[in-house]
Amino acid sequence: MKAQKILVVEDDENLSFLLEERLKSEGCETRTARDAAEGYSIYLRFRPDLVISDLQLPGENGVELVRRIRKVSNPNVRTIYMSANLSGLESEIEQEKGRPEVNLLAKPFSSGELMRLVSAH
Repeated sequence: MKAQKILVVEDDENLSFLLEERLKSEGCETRTARDAAEGYSIYLRFRPDLVISDLQLPGENGVELVRRIRKVSNPNVRTIYMSANLSGLESEIEQEKGRPEVNLLAKPFSSGELMRLVSAH
């Protein structure tokens, strides 16, 4: 897999750590954030190739974060959304599913599923 710069936005510290370690083991340069505000700030400095974001975050949700990135910085930001619960976000997710640069990863997921989507980007 080609080395990529990846931002992981996940409020679960354990999952964030596991994702970061797995991506680094594949040669990816990775940064992590615990919420949308921190994720946006890191995005602007790091300029990743891919954003992997939980949908349910403190403050803004993952879709709101990515929409802000699109509006200000990169209209075609490549994104993988993760979630165990889509409750309350169904309409936003339906709109996102139509974008070619967006994928959805249902929690729990395997390392293989993650890496398949990362490689597809």
